[in-house]
Amino acid sequence: MEAPGEAGGARGGRGDERARRMDEVLRERFGLDAFRPWQREAIDAVLGEQGRVLVVAPTGGGKSLTYQLPAAMLDGLTLVVSPLVALMEDQVRSLAARGIRATYLASTVDLAERQAREAAMLRGEYELVYVAPERLAGSTFVDRLARCELALVAVDEAHCIAQWGHDFRPEYLQIGALLERLRPPRVLACTATATPAVRREIRERLGLGEGCREVLRGFARPNLHLAAQLVDGPRDARAALERALAGALGEPRSPRGGAIVYAATRKTTEQYAEHLRQKGWSAAAYHAGMSGEDRSRVADRFAARRVDVVVATNAFGMGIDRPDIRAVVHVQPPSSIEAYYQEVGRAGRDGAEAAGLLLCSGADIGLRRRLVTSNADGSAADPALAARAWGLFRDLLRYLDARTCRHDFVLRYFGDEHELLGGCGHCDVCLELDGESAAVDADAEETALAVKKVLSAVARAQRRGGLQAIAEMLRGVENEKTDRFGFTKLSTFGLFRDRSLEWILALLRAVLTAGWIDLTPTDHPVPYLTKSGAAVMKGEAPARIVLPAEPKAPSSKRQRREGRVELGPLPAEAQALFERLRARRAELAKERGTPAYVVAHDRTLAAMAQLRPTTREALLSVHGMGPARVEQYGDRFLEVLVDAAGA
Repeated sequence: MEAPGEAGGARGGRGDERARRMDEVLRERFGLDAFRPWQREAIDAVLGEQGRVLVVAPTGGGKSLTYQLPAAMLDGLTLVVSPLVALMEDQVRSLAARGIRATYLASTVDLAERQAREAAMLRGEYELVYVAPERLAGSTFVDRLARCELALVAVDEAHCIAQWGHDFRPEYLQIGALLERLRPPRVLACTATATPAVRREIRERLGLGEGCREVLRGFARPNLHLAAQLVDGPRDARAALERALAGALGEPRSPRGGAIVYAATRKTTEQYAEHLRQKGWSAAAYHAGMSGEDRSRVADRFAARRVDVVVATNAFGMGIDRPDIRAVVHVQPPSSIEAYYQEVGRAGRDGAEAAGLLLCSGADIGLRRRLVTSNADGSAADPALAARAWGLFRDLLRYLDARTCRHDFVLRYFGDEHELLGGCGHCDVCLELDGESAAVDADAEETALAVKKVLSAVARAQRRGGLQAIAEMLRGVENEKTDRFGFTKLSTFGLFRDRSLEWILALLRAVLTAGWIDLTPTDHPVPYLTKSGAAVMKGEAPARIVLPAEPKAPSSKRQRREGRVELGPLPAEAQALFERLRARRAELAKERGTPAYVVAHDRTLAAMAQLRPTTREALLSVHGMGPARVEQYGDRFLEVLVDAAGA
């Protein structure tokens, strides 16, 4: 094999030759007809002169090809650092079937076999070697690597190196020193989820330099019906879970696919798994407290479709390759938006409809507060780490209380502006907004007054009750609890008699995520006013917040299932154009093999028919036509619109 030539993209001279060679290897050795656009960009950058690349793409999106294909093209060894032993085994088997010489080194391999594989590595018998990060701690192994002809080092699950990432692993900190010593000509870092701050830390810790190419793509998952729901407690959560599974899978005895249910604690996974079994589901628990053999048995049975629902902690999911997962339900919220999107992204990898439901109760917020302030052994966590972890969870609470499209919320969080949908049209927020832009409170004075009322209530409570009790105090509820705490005698009692308890709790969570109140790290967390909250309460700082909306009556079950709402009558001319646009959408959906709603929703087509945009720029102003949809489908819709304008 010949190492690729100089940089300059896959255009001109050696770039053209490299592009032809990439296509040839893709067809002949991997049996694939075409790259995904971002895969070509990433691989071309790896093989280019700079050779420093950070790829951020969701789990199941094809990141492994970005180092496997270069390994098949380059002279020398490609070393892949990965924490997932099961994934290593699967990929080595798959590569062997394609005639690519590969192996893996991990503690699960017995000593004699491991020594034999390392000897073969030294003789240059492998094109690609997977290694667990713990192996890098031994100087003997690193000395052997130094004697190899390294062509590329790929760091999989690279977010594990970031102290502020959602899955930090101390053993990953050794990789930077390894790269400094070995100085490989090419370094590729891959991760399924990383905020701009985490990406910056990855680049710094791996020494990727200013010239590092970032490829951030593939986060948009428009086939996922995302929703979040507040629940009063476990009973409410169980009912919501049962509805979600029935809607996504159908009957327990003949489900349409599989589901993963995530919980925050081991005990909770066992309880929910037992509950689902009693309801007729084939369900199993999975958590780190089980033996490795038991965990493997559950994972294997789920992959083989002999178990339909796995109830798990975040220990489950990495390396799980089941395309027909129709639902991922979090009965308790995870630690961050990153963790949530990685977990919910395991649904619908076959491109068909799937559901992602996030449930949260007031008790869950308190539980997370305890988890971030305590280590596994019960000792107090490092204050800086605890503060950072709590900040990440507060970001998730902002997602929970989102007032705009949930898909676009997540894409903005990750900095992936290119794939914004302009409103997915079928998440719970888009459905509630009835296809219109999110309403905001125009009366800043009203907003400031509401915020001051709720902050005053927290201050006057003096840490005597939790969020629920304070909400009841503001609502004017007289019960044993509000009377015992002395809340009925406070001037803040009943300030929101005209509001629902749900609205008040949403406002309390909103000021919590804004940092104006915080929770004590106790067994029963109670809110207290922060310094910045006191400034807002006194009017010394602005209350920049959107008040929550009172709950609306949900649209019909059929409308929610189909991801649409009823449209009012259109003028005759617009109606005719609307029907032509629907026909074009049907063509596009058939060509792409995707549901019609992924291309565009009826309300978006109706807006096109009324506004009649004739350029890409004008099309971007149509609700539901974000950059991703305009790039993929815009020109085809414009053909219909321009033709109608000329008629």
